[in-house]
Amino acid sequence: MEKTRLKKVERLLQKELGTIFQRNTFSEQKNVLVSVTVIRVSTDLSVARIYLSVFPSSNAEEVLKNIIENTGKIKYELGTKVRNQLRKIPDLKFFIDDSLDYANKIDELLK
Repeated sequence: MEKTRLKKVERLLQKELGTIFQRNTFSEQKNVLVSVTVIRVSTDLSVARIYLSVFPSSNAEEVLKNIIENTGKIKYELGTKVRNQLRKIPDLKFFIDDSLDYANKIDELLK
C-alpha cells in the first residue's frame, strides 16, 4: 500500500512540475527545453529527488544552477497547485538526467 501512495505522489509531482517548467524558463537563455524525467520521493514524503532533462544539453549546468537558485519559488508554485492533495510539500532536490547523452555516446561507440 505504501508503494502505491509513493507512485501516486511521484506522478502528481512530475505532472505539476512539468507544467511549471513549461510556463517558466528559470533561465536567462531562450530556446531551452526543460522536462522532468524521473522523480523519486522518500518513504516519509520529506524529500523529492527530481531528475531533469535539458535540451540543448550544452546549457544544462547553467539551467540547473538557475533552477536551484529558484527552488523556493518553484516549491511555492507547486504548493499552490497540490495543496488539496498533499499535506506537506517535500523538499526539492534537482539533478541533471544525462541518460540520453549516455545512450547517444554508447550508440556512437558501437558504430
